[in-house]
Amino acid sequence: MEIWRGGAHVFLVHAWRVEVRGLRTAVNAERVTGDSMHPASSVLWRLYLSHTLSAWNARMFEFGAVIFLATIFPGTLFYASCYALFRSACAALLSSWIGGLVDRTHRLRTVRHSIIWQRISVAVSCLLLAVLLRNSASQWLTVLCFGVSVGLAGVEKLAFVANTISIERDWLVVVSDSLGMKREDINSSMRRIDLACKLMAPLLISVVDAYSTRVAIWVIFGQNILGVVLEYFAIAQVFSAIPELAVKKMDRSTEIQLQEGDNTVETASIGPEHYDSPVLALLRPWKDYVLNPAFLASFSLSLLHLTVLSFASQMSTYLMTLGFTSVHISLMRLVAVILELSATCAAPLLMARIGAVRSGLWFVNEQLISIVIAVSLYSLVNTSTKFAGATLVIGVTLSRVGLWGFDLSVQYLVQEQAPESSRGSFSACEMALQNFFELISFLITMIWHQPHEFRYAAYVSVGAIGISAACFAGFVRQKRGHLLHGSKCFKREGRVKYTTLPTIEEEELVTLHHERTSL
Repeated sequence: MEIWRGGAHVFLVHAWRVEVRGLRTAVNAERVTGDSMHPASSVLWRLYLSHTLSAWNARMFEFGAVIFLATIFPGTLFYASCYALFRSACAALLSSWIGGLVDRTHRLRTVRHSIIWQRISVAVSCLLLAVLLRNSASQWLTVLCFGVSVGLAGVEKLAFVANTISIERDWLVVVSDSLGMKREDINSSMRRIDLACKLMAPLLISVVDAYSTRVAIWVIFGQNILGVVLEYFAIAQVFSAIPELAVKKMDRSTEIQLQEGDNTVETASIGPEHYDSPVLALLRPWKDYVLNPAFLASFSLSLLHLTVLSFASQMSTYLMTLGFTSVHISLMRLVAVILELSATCAAPLLMARIGAVRSGLWFVNEQLISIVIAVSLYSLVNTSTKFAGATLVIGVTLSRVGLWGFDLSVQYLVQEQAPESSRGSFSACEMALQNFFELISFLITMIWHQPHEFRYAAYVSVGAIGISAACFAGFVRQKRGHLLHGSKCFKREGRVKYTTLPTIEEEELVTLHHERTSL
């Protein structure tokens, strides 16, 4: 097959994708340069502001609720564990249903409802925690307040899921296409916001909690109330600036039919409404999820959540039994976050150079190699020593580059492959799987709960990462037709310059474009 030069290849592929999506390049160009009302930078800043407020409040409340319960019920982890498990279970069981609502509901209404329900649940939870903090509360009132707070935790988690999949998997695609901006760059910026909130929000609330738990509760309550106004109107301004967001979501195949004009208007009309039973309504998104071309990529990313090899509660607790202090663990997390942030900068550059499929393969294998080497060294030494813990810390820290680079690569692939009409349900199924695998990781440490048994949980984690890498390798072979390509993914031009060769799916797009233009 003839090998195109880089510039011609990129132009043809872009031309076909623009035609399929029905984008108007003139409008895109106008928005990139900016108009007097809604320049592109202003739209992005409002989008980032909304996402920052949502992520900041979610991370702060998620961490704060656990330490508040530990203070209210000292000497036991039962209440905090019940709280966290129920919260994750709600996301695992009901995320697919939430995704269906996101697909069927008006975009702005969906996000606004998610904001309101998230803020209401957090505000009421703070009031209940303040009541529980009073030692004078009777036993029946304590049980009642705790039960209601657990239920509200599930509501807050589902609202956060709805907001996340709406903004990151649907709005972001439409905004980037409308503004004519690189989607991988916006993805990376959103991920950097997530990482910054994940690091700074727990740190801030822990400092306030060290001064006074009651003050910390009211700090979360106050910022939750104040932030809702900014987030509510910021996302509304993004919606008004991007008219494409108001367009009804349409299945990709229907969209192509309408643009080709090969069928009559009646072909795209919506037939009589039919309603599935509750069971079918829950199962249908999973069927669509499995049949989607990006299933293996999404599943491999979800499987990475079945691990204890992260700076979460399980590994942090194990490190403390080895003699590491909370200060040591905080510094370790800081280094890990720095590497994670570097991954968000490296991933867009690598995807632009070799494509999202190849970059995902490189990143997931980097994570696998780092973890395998670390656990291999860990298994050869006394696992009750600080040296053993240090080997895990180094390996886990280095693996964060691969983890977050892989996350961004898969996110881009999912945004490309998932039809517009089912982006919400697809992403919700993915998040449900992630929470399910997190629950399994908690169960693993409940079974092997002794410090000297942590090695078994580590072995399971290595196996999960290996299976994840194998699943993505299957996806790569499915998309490219081969796995090991060596130097064939590049074409040499001159002495030192290389250009990326097209993947199989890109070749098919260009072939179809030639066929259409020749008619």
